[in-house]
Amino acid sequence: MILSLSPNAADRRLLDEGRSTRAMTWIMAIMLFLTVLAGALGLGMFAATAQLDRELSGRLTVQIVEPIASLRDSQAAAMVATLAKLPGVTRVREVDRAHLARLLKPWLGDAGLDPDLPMPAMIDVEARGGDFAAIEQAARRIAPGARVDRHAQWLSPVRSFMATMSWLAVSLMLLIAGATAAVVLLAARAGLDTHRDTIDVLHMLGSTDVQIARLFQRRIAFDTLLGGIAGTAAALMLVWFLQARLRAVGSEMLGGIALQQRDWFLLLLLPLGFALLSTLAARVAVLRTLGKRL
Repeated sequence: MILSLSPNAADRRLLDEGRSTRAMTWIMAIMLFLTVLAGALGLGMFAATAQLDRELSGRLTVQIVEPIASLRDSQAAAMVATLAKLPGVTRVREVDRAHLARLLKPWLGDAGLDPDLPMPAMIDVEARGGDFAAIEQAARRIAPGARVDRHAQWLSPVRSFMATMSWLAVSLMLLIAGATAAVVLLAARAGLDTHRDTIDVLHMLGSTDVQIARLFQRRIAFDTLLGGIAGTAAALMLVWFLQARLRAVGSEMLGGIALQQRDWFLLLLLPLGFALLSTLAARVAVLRTLGKRL
């Protein structure tokens, strides 16, 4: 038998609770608003963490600190040529001095453009499935004082924070879902107490507990779905606004938090999921309560 989430006219006349019904709808709207925000945060953080892993897992930087410019330049050229031949290395590039000067400008100002200022040579290396130990050994054979930094290593605190935020968002969603089920249980029991006389009449007319439970679960499912759609729409508009603001910042890391088409679809399914959860919770609460009265 297919269960309709929309109560018919008889159900509305029988179980219409006026202000309490509207309160239930508003409560569900707030619950879905918070759930969608938490879900968007979780999905965005999971996507950003995955993007960070893809970009940094095989990247490292070799620094050659040598005050003699001629020796530094020769070591850098030999480093680029040698590392490019290693298995698994896909790209080797020396960072030009002008770019380094722009990076140091907040601390050194225009002094970073001084050609007499000693500046280390920076070599970016990308490797996919390569042997990082072999890369470090090759770099130090050419320049014994070379420093090799893996991007994934010094950005691990950032990744750890993003992963923590992702699981925190998932925990919040589960917590809100549990709170929603508790609200539905309380609403169903309150409805039973309010309509005790009506339920007694229905029992005398031959209605079963299952039939009475269907009346309540359809009413609660409809209120949940109506409020959920409103709360989800408001949350999605806020998420779209915040995502546009993140794009305006121009940060690659923050831009990775953007939701994909699949994520928007999953968020749109939340009102239906909460309506089904409320229906199940209402059915269990009504059947248990009616069973204890017999």
